[in-house]
Amino acid sequence: MVHSRVSYAKAGVDIHQISAAHKTLAKKLETTFRTRRGRFGEPVFPIGHYAGIIDIGNGRVLSLHTDNVGTKVIIARLMRKYDTIGIDCVAMCANDLICTGSEPVSFLDYLAVSKPNPSLTAEIAEGLVKGARQSGMAIVGGETAVVPDLLSTGPGGGIDLVGMAVGVCSKDKLILGNKIQHGDAIVGVTSSGIHSNGLTLARKVLLKRHSLKEKLPELRRSIGEELLEPTRIYVKPTIEALRKTQIHGLAHITGSGFAKLNRIVSQAGLGATLDNFPPTPGIFRLIQNEAHIEDLEMYRTFNMGIGLVAICPGRSVDAVIRIFKKHGQEASELGEVTRRKGIWVNGKRL
Repeated sequence: MVHSRVSYAKAGVDIHQISAAHKTLAKKLETTFRTRRGRFGEPVFPIGHYAGIIDIGNGRVLSLHTDNVGTKVIIARLMRKYDTIGIDCVAMCANDLICTGSEPVSFLDYLAVSKPNPSLTAEIAEGLVKGARQSGMAIVGGETAVVPDLLSTGPGGGIDLVGMAVGVCSKDKLILGNKIQHGDAIVGVTSSGIHSNGLTLARKVLLKRHSLKEKLPELRRSIGEELLEPTRIYVKPTIEALRKTQIHGLAHITGSGFAKLNRIVSQAGLGATLDNFPPTPGIFRLIQNEAHIEDLEMYRTFNMGIGLVAICPGRSVDAVIRIFKKHGQEASELGEVTRRKGIWVNGKRL
């Protein structure tokens, strides 16, 4: 039987179009940099890294990032369970901030709802607080908007959850990828599951034949519970690793999967070879088998069990792995930085 190939683009999210849109937008937005030139708050790096970075004087910078939970809120709505997506919201911001070497310090949230629902809001706040504690941030404010004409309705009403975080770093300790060298090791830290990316494709694949309450042999719980597993927060072990070892680059594996690595290795004019992945978690095997998705499409869409990548000299590998394991996060060496441009996974270019 010939199966039609399923992809993230066919599910409605074309990462190539998104990338092109981002480049166009960034080019336009960067024209505003001149408004702060030579003044407090001057941008010190182009748009397109894991955070916007501004100079605040005395050799210090602030890193700023904003992100949302994406269509994971649809799973929460269908499951009538909202107490974990706040963790995802914090994680998507905090994990990106640390990829610049910055320590996350403050967080703001924006919750849009189709109708007022105090119990739903309280559940979401519970997750936000847990995430903030895990990442060492203070939630200093936020905004709630009731926009019935903007959001679809359903169990609990339609919602959107967005976060914005600020981190601080010494200018000379920023991790931007420019120090990455040929031969550096690539260490991967395990994810807690699907995290908060690729849910559009996952939903369309899994809910075509199954219900969220269904338990399958590949999973240790129901599909809905697996998809709602909160995004792992890597802040504390990463900050410790930055303090105690030498790290040249960090990548949070989110939308566009391992293609994200090109964002940092390209800063040094290099590429990456990944050919030593740990066993693929059941949720990803299930999605791939159900829809006959090609390997490369999986690696450019999902985290495939690796949520954070640290690039370091070979002599630092053991220390980096040891620090993450001390914090209960498994890590292993996935590959190395090469002179061959691009990101290569198991012998094929993403």
